[in-house]
Amino acid sequence: MVADPVIDTRVTAPRLEEPARPAGSAPLVPRRRSLGAQLWRYRTLYLMAIPGILYFLVFKYVPMGGLVISFQDYKPFLGILNSPWVGFEHFVRLFTQDTFVMLLRNTLILSVLLMVISFPVPIILALLLNELRSKWFQRSVQTIIYIPHFMSWVIVVSIFYVMLTIDGGAINNVIQQLGFQPIGFLTDPEWLRPMYVFQHIWRTAGWGTIVYLAALTAVDMNLYEASEIDGANRWRQTWHITLPAIRATIIVLFILSIGDFLELGFEHMFLLLNSLNREVGEIFDTFVYTAGIQNGQLSFATAVGLFKGLVGLILVMVANSLAKKFGEEGVY
Repeated sequence: MVADPVIDTRVTAPRLEEPARPAGSAPLVPRRRSLGAQLWRYRTLYLMAIPGILYFLVFKYVPMGGLVISFQDYKPFLGILNSPWVGFEHFVRLFTQDTFVMLLRNTLILSVLLMVISFPVPIILALLLNELRSKWFQRSVQTIIYIPHFMSWVIVVSIFYVMLTIDGGAINNVIQQLGFQPIGFLTDPEWLRPMYVFQHIWRTAGWGTIVYLAALTAVDMNLYEASEIDGANRWRQTWHITLPAIRATIIVLFILSIGDFLELGFEHMFLLLNSLNREVGEIFDTFVYTAGIQNGQLSFATAVGLFKGLVGLILVMVANSLAKKFGEEGVY
């Protein structure tokens, strides 16, 4: 018996043949739009970007020209052009002062504590909120933890001052009613760093949680269904599906936070400092104000700020290189 011939019923698109070109002619090159045509084509997007571009130009890039005064003995009445040049004198003074070791130690300890404790908190909160079945309850909790983000550090520190002060503070009142001695949270050096880290988490965790929750919306739900068929529990799903799905977001935010490793913020720590806890709370940000601006030493204060900026730049470049080495995109 002879088998019936197999008939191919697949529909194929007609192939467009390239028009014949004269012999010896150059190959066709796609036409490139001129710069003016491209700007006009995306004019709406460029108009929307103008406010942001102007902000960075006026408040970020233009002030960088003032860093030159860190190499001068800057006098406001002489101006930048006429102030005498002193080279690296201010940097040598910074590194040889007795307070440099204390400043570096306090800054590094607080930065490491924030990196180890504060950075994972938004990730954990996002994972917990993502497991909630009630969307109403999820949005309510999300709103509550995000509200402190809109409060200034003055308000945050004031709230904790009212609660923790020895003279009528709510926490110390409860401690005294339990029969214990009141605790000097605001003056005891041992309580400064835990209080600083807790306040930082309370104010900033909400913003990071929203970022990670937005990243979690891109996770394919079919992966969870397939893992359930394979017998994976919620912990296995979180470890093998959820966390790898938001790994890129985690790495980008980690690299950005590395850039602020020595940038702890002047306002927050300045509001917590007093004469009793200054030994463990004085950092580069407060030192710039007390030793530089208050005494009119603008060049010295600029040198300290430039040192912090260079350290942050180096850390960002190293972290970004390591991220790309391990197969991630990084931030640039």
